[in-house]
Amino acid sequence: MLLGLSSAMGIEPSRPNIIFIMADDLGYGDLGCYGQQLIETPNIDRLATEGIRFTQAYAGGPVCTPSRSVLMTGLHNGHTVARDNVPHYPTYLEDGDTTLAEVLASAGYRCGGVGKWSLGDANSVGRATNQGFDTWFGYLNQDHAHYYFPEYLDDDEGRLELPGNMKSHHTYSHTQLTERALRFIRESHDRKQPFFLYAAYTLPHFSSPKEDVDGLTVPTTAPYSDRDWEPKAKKYAAMIHMLDQDVGRITHLVDQREMANETLIIFTSDNGGHRSVAERFDTNGPLRGYKRDLTEGGIRVPLIARWPGQIPANLTSDEVIAFQDMLPTFAELAGATVPANLDGISVVTALNGGPLQSDRESLYWDFGHCRSRYHQAVRWKDWKGIRSEIRLGVAGPIELYDLRHDLGEEHNVAADHPEVVQHIEQIMNTAVTPSKKYPIGEVYKGHAIWQAQTNK
Repeated sequence: MLLGLSSAMGIEPSRPNIIFIMADDLGYGDLGCYGQQLIETPNIDRLATEGIRFTQAYAGGPVCTPSRSVLMTGLHNGHTVARDNVPHYPTYLEDGDTTLAEVLASAGYRCGGVGKWSLGDANSVGRATNQGFDTWFGYLNQDHAHYYFPEYLDDDEGRLELPGNMKSHHTYSHTQLTERALRFIRESHDRKQPFFLYAAYTLPHFSSPKEDVDGLTVPTTAPYSDRDWEPKAKKYAAMIHMLDQDVGRITHLVDQREMANETLIIFTSDNGGHRSVAERFDTNGPLRGYKRDLTEGGIRVPLIARWPGQIPANLTSDEVIAFQDMLPTFAELAGATVPANLDGISVVTALNGGPLQSDRESLYWDFGHCRSRYHQAVRWKDWKGIRSEIRLGVAGPIELYDLRHDLGEEHNVAADHPEVVQHIEQIMNTAVTPSKKYPIGEVYKGHAIWQAQTNK
C-alpha cells in the first residue's frame, strides 16, 4: 500500500528522518511568509520557499497540553488523553497509550525530544522517556516551562542542575535546547539510523511573572533594541528572532551533513497567538481570537514542510490538515504500522502539493473540561460551528461561519442554515468520549452530550 501510494505521488518510501519543530504560542500572522511586516523570519520563510506552506492547518487544541496530546496520540481533542491545561496531573499519558514516538521507534527510528513535554512529569509513567523517546531534554512539567532561566532542566531520567540560575541568568534554556537538538541530529547521523526529532520549543511563550515583570524573558532585545517600541514588544520580537535563528541552525546542519534529501522538516505552532502580544504585530493576522479561543485565531496555525527532492518548492496548499494527522502520516513514511481507531489521516498527498485522499467528514475541538464553562467547535467542509458555552447543563446557541467567505468569523449565519447547524450539533453531541480524569458531570448534566455518554 505504501509503495503504491508513494509511487503514484512521486514520493519514494525512503524512510526519511523527521524533524518536527513546534513553537509555543506563535500566532498565524507572526511569520513573514504569513504576512508579518515588522518581525523578520528569514530562516523560517526559507523553509516555505523551499517547500510547502499550509494555509488551513490546525493545532490539536487552543492551549498547549491538549494540542501536544493530540499530536502524540493521533486522537482529536474529545478523544485524546489530556484535554486541558488544568488540573495538572503527575501523569497524563498512561502505559497503555500509544504515542507517535512509540510508533516510529517500532520502525527502527531513534526518537529524541527537546523542550516542553506537558504529558507526564518526572518519575511518572507519562514521562517522555517512558513513551517512546530514547532521550528528552528540557521541561516535562508545563508550569516549569514558563521559566527561561530555570534552576534545572529535565535530562532523560535525571536533571541538569542549574543552581542559582533564576538570579544569575547564567543559562538561557532555549540555547541549551538547541544545542541538545543539534547534538541529537549529529549523533543519529553518525549512527546511520533514521531519527525523529521533536523540538517543542518554548519561544515565544510568555514567561512566569516571577521571572520577568513584563512577562517575557529574553537575554537581549537585539536586533530590535533601537526600535521605537514598548519594551514588551521588543522582547517578543527578539524571541521570534532567536527562534528563527535556531531553525536556521538546524536546517544548516541538515544541509551541511548532506541529509536534506532524506529529511522532512516541519515547522508549526502549538496554538494561536496570545492576546497580550503588542497590537502592532497583529499576531493572528486575519483570524479572530487568540489562544484559549475556539475561533480560528485560537486553533489555526502556520505549518510549513520541507523535503527537497520530494516536496516541490514554493508551494501553497489550502488542504485542511490537523495535528492528529501527523502520527498516521509519519507512520506511513516510516513504513510503520498505523494504530487502529485514530482520528487522524495520512496527509502525505497534501505534503506533495496534491489533494487529500480522504473522506474525513469533520474536525473537532473543545475547551474547558475542568471549568464551569465548556466550549466546542466543529469544522465541517467550509462551515465552522462554535458552541460558546455549556454551563450547568444549559447549552448555549451554536454560531455558524462560512470560512470560505468569512475567514475572520465576523458574520454568524446560523439563522440562515438551520440544517447545517443541526448536523454540526449532532457531531458535537457524539464527539466526546468520557474521561475519569475530568470532572465533567456538573457541566454536562442534563444535556444531550452527557446523556449520550452515560448511555454508552
